[in-house]
Amino acid sequence: MAIYGIGTKINNQQVNSQFYQNNIAGIGWSRAEAPDLHEIFKSIKTGDIVFLKSSSYSSDITVKGVGVVMDNVILTHNQYGFIEIGRNIKWLSHRHFKIFRPANSKNNVRGNTIYQEFHPDVTIVIMGEVEKML
Repeated sequence: MAIYGIGTKINNQQVNSQFYQNNIAGIGWSRAEAPDLHEIFKSIKTGDIVFLKSSSYSSDITVKGVGVVMDNVILTHNQYGFIEIGRNIKWLSHRHFKIFRPANSKNNVRGNTIYQEFHPDVTIVIMGEVEKML
């Protein structure tokens, strides 16, 4: 199981409520614009944890929701017009909360559209949110 942080802006609009309503998460970048991000979405597995986030490179992480990937289906623009690629998500929490920037952390990926989270302090908090909902 992996944990992924996913941004909540597409075309400068907050879309977390659309993600919740449709039980999905995704990105708005086309394959031509961001082939690497498309590959990350393809590599996500059933049972992986995702959290919606807002974070710049030097700030704390604002978590806007936590969920689990439901299946291996790759969603496309044809299914949901506001994303280019995405996954089906069972949202466990819509709670907004902050994770303070971990001490001695370079924090160099958290501003990205999507990234796999590896920092032990952050993963403990995210898994704690998952456990509350199970």
